[in-house]
Amino acid sequence: MLVFAGLGNPGAKYQNNRHNVGFMAADAIARRHSFSPWSKKFQGLISEGSLGGEKILLIKPQTFMNLSGQSVGEALRFYKLEPSALTVFYDEIDLAAGKVRVKVGGGSGGHNGIRSLDQHVGNAYRRVRIGVGHPGVKEMVHGHVLGDFAKADREWLDVLLDAIADDAGLLAKGDDNSFMNRITLTLRDKLVPTGDDDRPPPKAPKQQSHIRQTRPQQPPAKVPESGPMAAMLKKLFGKD
Repeated sequence: MLVFAGLGNPGAKYQNNRHNVGFMAADAIARRHSFSPWSKKFQGLISEGSLGGEKILLIKPQTFMNLSGQSVGEALRFYKLEPSALTVFYDEIDLAAGKVRVKVGGGSGGHNGIRSLDQHVGNAYRRVRIGVGHPGVKEMVHGHVLGDFAKADREWLDVLLDAIADDAGLLAKGDDNSFMNRITLTLRDKLVPTGDDDRPPPKAPKQQSHIRQTRPQQPPAKVPESGPMAAMLKKLFGKD
């Protein structure tokens, strides 16, 4: 069995927050792959199904973000699973909105949900970091992540969540690179690029026609400095 955990805060008040994009990803996976109805267990909401031939337990901790590790840790201990069986979906302010990056291990990056998980289960689990963008200054981060996605964000967010659900089986198989590539390609196909490194290479400068390329460049005409022509030019332009 594998455990897929989406992080967020419980309750309608937080439902559309950027901080809850992990919950959104878990919901999208459950819908797309016809998982069981959500039920209460392990201080969270759980749903069961399969991806890529692997049995999956989806969990949305209901302990609030800062205590996410309590819920997820309880589930791992119940099934006697190692951290390597865990995949966590959560918001990442250090990624541009719409970007997705996957890695195993690492630090919390200031994310309280990840900090709690590290405390309860160690850090050797897979992290699916979903970019929500940075507000620009540190003092605005709290309000940014606990603010709702704007209506304009739904254009890319809905596409992204669908792509995560469609390709979640690759995560179950441990094919993280293919998962990330598929997400990037889906966003490229359906939306504008999600960042400078996702943009197609710039077009080459327009080439001159082969006729102009082969035509020899004529040197500028030399103005005479003496003789009848020089005298006439001086008269025309008033030069002494």
